[in-house]
Amino acid sequence: MSVVVVGSYNQDHVWRVDRFPKPGETRRGLGFSTGPGGKGFNQAVASARQRATTAFIGALGDDTLARTARELAAAEGLDARWQVCSGTSTGSCGIVVDAQGQNQIVLDLAANERLAPEFVAAQADLFASARVVLVQMETGVAAIRAALAAAPAGCVRLLNPAPVHADADAALIAGADLVTPNETEFADLLARCAGVTISAETIAAIGNAELHALCRRLGSASIVVTLGARGCFVSHADAARWHDTETHYRLPAEKAQVRDTTGAGDAFNGALAAQLARFPGQSLRSGLIQAGRTAALSTERAGAAVAMPTLAEVEARFG
Repeated sequence: MSVVVVGSYNQDHVWRVDRFPKPGETRRGLGFSTGPGGKGFNQAVASARQRATTAFIGALGDDTLARTARELAAAEGLDARWQVCSGTSTGSCGIVVDAQGQNQIVLDLAANERLAPEFVAAQADLFASARVVLVQMETGVAAIRAALAAAPAGCVRLLNPAPVHADADAALIAGADLVTPNETEFADLLARCAGVTISAETIAAIGNAELHALCRRLGSASIVVTLGARGCFVSHADAARWHDTETHYRLPAEKAQVRDTTGAGDAFNGALAAQLARFPGQSLRSGLIQAGRTAALSTERAGAAVAMPTLAEVEARFG
């Protein structure tokens, strides 16, 4: 198995509006859709659509949405292992998207929070052949630690700390080979793990040397801070490990006609995992370029998992 993703499945309910409602205001919706989501499932779909053999480990409630999840995973060619949690529902998410493609999200993790570390560890056959293990933070931290611990020697342990979990600590971050926070998550991790207070809004404007020094405070071998329309910043303890020539650098974002930013970070992380698994001798820089292209194309479509581009679509757009 090239990529093993451990994480969340949610059923997304999406409303489109001209602008976000003010507190107490009711606004007429411009459209509604429902479909698969959850950071883990989105990233697994993104990886599979980039032609990496991909497995997904997650939790479902004992309800009708669980049947939908199984059907969708099968349709994407995922080897899905589901822990069924009785007495709770499958995760669900309410998303409001404005005319500029920005979103506001309310999430009920439900069964995702009950994903057991013992269930994760029991999928040893998947982990044994993994080149990349990818996790996020829409499950309990114990399940995340179990996934990272199950990664075999030589496997890339990729942690997307989204959203930052209340129980995340410095040991969890240091246990990953590559961590991919956005600005908000990076600021949260600096405060939580390094005692450094910084405004998320200022991060993109920080000089490269200073930002590299801040990244090194987190303890992970490598950090990629995603900066939305301003691209990403890369910081390595050992650049040679990733076939890179620089310890730190920036990459610009690809241009896109943004319709909906929901799931863009998941497209980025899933595509990055696929690149690392398919081309282990490739530089991280090359993998990040492909991940950025995949994320940019995903923003031109509505939805989360359904918006993940295929490899053929990315190649047709960017060459």
